[in-house]
Amino acid sequence: MSAILTFLGGGAFRAIWGELASFMSKRQEAKIELEKLRLQKEIDAAQHSQNLEALKLQAELGVKTIGVQADADVSRSEAEAFREAMARAAIPTGIRWVDAWNAAIRPSFATIGLTLWGLSLWRNEWHLTEWDLSMIGAIAGFYFADRSLRHFRK
Repeated sequence: MSAILTFLGGGAFRAIWGELASFMSKRQEAKIELEKLRLQKEIDAAQHSQNLEALKLQAELGVKTIGVQADADVSRSEAEAFREAMARAAIPTGIRWVDAWNAAIRPSFATIGLTLWGLSLWRNEWHLTEWDLSMIGAIAGFYFADRSLRHFRK
């Protein structure tokens, strides 16, 4: 009888030990799976916040791009309007005295300005000041640079 009890006790012990080991393994696997899910949730949350930041940045850049394009369009239309106004100003009206007056205003102003500047230089015994040198540079740039830049505009 002790042999039967020993046999049954050993078999029962192994069955209980097998069930206990299986239970412990499944419990450990469940903990690992829960930890994986928690980490995946954190990764997903971080990725979601990065996506939101990227979308916000794209929206801001889109708004800035639209603003820059609008500014460029305004500048372009202002330049076109100025160019058209200058072209229209150069068209003769057909009225002789009006055309003569329009043709005389700029040369008259330039002549008067150069005369006053020459008188100022004569009064200062032809000593050039910093302002005089700046004025000479501006005039030279206007006449010579304007002609060379006209070549590129065409």
